[in-house]
Amino acid sequence: MKSYLGVGVSVGVLAGLWTQVSVQLGLVTWVAFIAWACYFAAGGGFTGFRKGLAANLSGVVWGWLASLLAARLTFGGALAVIVTVLAFVLCVQAAVSLLSFIPGAFAGTAVFFGTSFAFGPTVLALVVGACLGWASGILGKRIQKAVDGTSAAGPAEPADPVTPAAA
Repeated sequence: MKSYLGVGVSVGVLAGLWTQVSVQLGLVTWVAFIAWACYFAAGGGFTGFRKGLAANLSGVVWGWLASLLAARLTFGGALAVIVTVLAFVLCVQAAVSLLSFIPGAFAGTAVFFGTSFAFGPTVLALVVGACLGWASGILGKRIQKAVDGTSAAGPAEPADPVTPAAA
């Protein structure tokens, strides 16, 4: 059974630190947690970082473009048409490997809308969240190795073998 103690400790500590720092600096705390979750949902490691963040950022850009279009189209049902096209694009962009994490694109669009269209603060928080995900993944592995009694170099060398006493 896989133990999650290492990642639990690293995520817990970093989450507390992020919350304190982001509140003091006036950053959008909750958005980083969405990117952080996307890091793990996209598989973690460098791939999870790259695909999660790229999809999140693409979602913000598509959401921004949709908001610009929505401000200019005034016919009945315009918003529904825009959302239809937006959802389609968020899915088909997955044909590009870097943008293949579809939930990340939807998350990016949702957090952009959830911050009342605050482009810069949303992007900053997503980048920080992805970095926190990567950091918590690395720290979690190190903590887990320490808990399991191994080091980055591998398991400790066995002690000298015990020879049975002559009978």
